[in-house]
Amino acid sequence: MAERNVISKVEYTSPLYGKVKVGDVLLSINDHPIKDVLDYKYYGYDHRLSLQILTAEGKTKKLRVRKSEGEDLGLEFATYLMDAPRSCANRCVFCFIDQNPPGMRKSIYFKDDDSRLSFLMGCYITLTNLSQREIQRIIDLHISPVNISVHTTDPVLRVEMLRSKRAGEIMDVMKRFAEAGIEMNCQIVCCPGINDGAALQRSMEDLRSLYPAVNSVSVVPLGLTKHREGLHKLEAFTPEHAEETIAQVEAYAEKCLAETGTRLFFCSDELYLKAGRSLPEDEFYEAHTQLDNGVGMIRLLEREFELALKCSESADGVEFSVATGTDFAPFIENLLCTAAKKYDNIKGQVYSVKNNFFGESVSVAGLITGRDLIEQLRGKKLGQRLLISANMLRQEEMDFLDDVTLAEAERELGVKIYPISQDGGELCDAFLGILPDVKKPNTDTEDTEYYRYNHK
Repeated sequence: MAERNVISKVEYTSPLYGKVKVGDVLLSINDHPIKDVLDYKYYGYDHRLSLQILTAEGKTKKLRVRKSEGEDLGLEFATYLMDAPRSCANRCVFCFIDQNPPGMRKSIYFKDDDSRLSFLMGCYITLTNLSQREIQRIIDLHISPVNISVHTTDPVLRVEMLRSKRAGEIMDVMKRFAEAGIEMNCQIVCCPGINDGAALQRSMEDLRSLYPAVNSVSVVPLGLTKHREGLHKLEAFTPEHAEETIAQVEAYAEKCLAETGTRLFFCSDELYLKAGRSLPEDEFYEAHTQLDNGVGMIRLLEREFELALKCSESADGVEFSVATGTDFAPFIENLLCTAAKKYDNIKGQVYSVKNNFFGESVSVAGLITGRDLIEQLRGKKLGQRLLISANMLRQEEMDFLDDVTLAEAERELGVKIYPISQDGGELCDAFLGILPDVKKPNTDTEDTEYYRYNHK
C-alpha cells in the first residue's frame, strides 16, 4: 500500500498544507483503507475527515481536517491512479494494439482494462478482470457511469472473441450493476461474419432489456492495420455490409425510440463513411453520449463551427493549410468553403494524409504519424500556419505516435503547426486567425499514455 499512495505534491490551498509533506503516505480516511484514487475521492468527499498518514520518516500520525463537502483534499500522488494500472488479460481477435508495428515506445503496447479509468477518463473495459470484490466495490461506492466493451452478449461467442474464460459472465455482471443503479455506456466493435447479423440483434435486445441502466450503445467497425501477421483472420467491412449493418441498427433504434424515448443504439460516423452514406443530422444523436467512439462527432463539429462563424467579425487573410485523415478531409473542405463564403480573404488548403504507417485502411486523423505528415506535405504550399488534429499528439510531450516531435515536424516542413482540439469553434477560430496556445512538452505523465492511445 505504501508504495501506491506516496504524496508527490500538496496544493497550497489544501487543508493539509503544512501538515503533510512530499514523500508521506496516505493510509486511510475515516478508518477506511485507501487502495487507490477511487477510495481517495469517495472517502475524501465529506466535510469532516480523519486521516492516517505514514510519514517519510516511518512514523504514523492522525490528522483531522475540515473542508467544504466535495472539495478535493488537494493532494497529488506518485501515480495518477495511486496504484499500478490494470492491464487487459484478454486476447481479443480484433485488438488494435496487437496490430502495431514493432519498434514503438513501450507504452503504446500496453492494453488497459481498468475500471477506475472507465469512471475517471471514460475508457472502456471488458469486465473480465474484475474480482467479485471489485464488482461489489463499484456497487458500494456507486461508481457511475461505467463504460463497457460488450461486443456480444452471447456468452459462448464472447469467450471466443475475447479469448477469456470469464468473458461469458458479461450479462450477469451488468444485471448486478443495473439493479444497483449503475449507469452503463456500451460499445460493440462489429466484426463481419463474427458478431454481426443475428449475433448483433441478440446483443441489442439483451442490452435493451437493461435500459435505463444501459444509457447508450455504439456500434463501431473493427479497425485493421497492415501489421496482422499471425493474427486471427478478419474481414473488413464492404460498403454493402456497412449499409446492411446501419439499416439493422437504425431499425432497432427506431423501435427503442418509440418505446423509451431514446434510440439507445447508434452507429459510428466511420460506419456511415464506409457505407458511402450521408450522416444523420445533428439532432439524431440526442445527448451525444458516444462522442469518444466517433458517434455524431462530425455533425457536432459542423454545428459548433457554424455557430462560431456566425458570431465572428473578421478573418486575418493569412494563408494556411489543414492536414487531416482521408475520411475527414471532405468535411473540412466543406467547412472551409462555408467560411470563404462569408470572408473572401480566407486562403486555406486542405491536405488529405494517407496512413502509410498503419496502412491506408486506417483513415482517422488521430492515428496519423509525424513521418507520414512530413513525407506527404514536404514541398507543398502550406502557408504561414498548418492546422492538425490535437489527437495526433501526446499532449504533454507534444509528439506523434512514431515519436516524431511537433518541433521536428515544424522544422522539416518549415511552418508553424497548431494542434486543434475536436471543437468546431476552435477550428473556426483557427481558420480566421485566432490561434490556440501550443503547450510546451512535459514528460511527467508517461504512465498514463496507454489510456490515451487505447482510446484515441
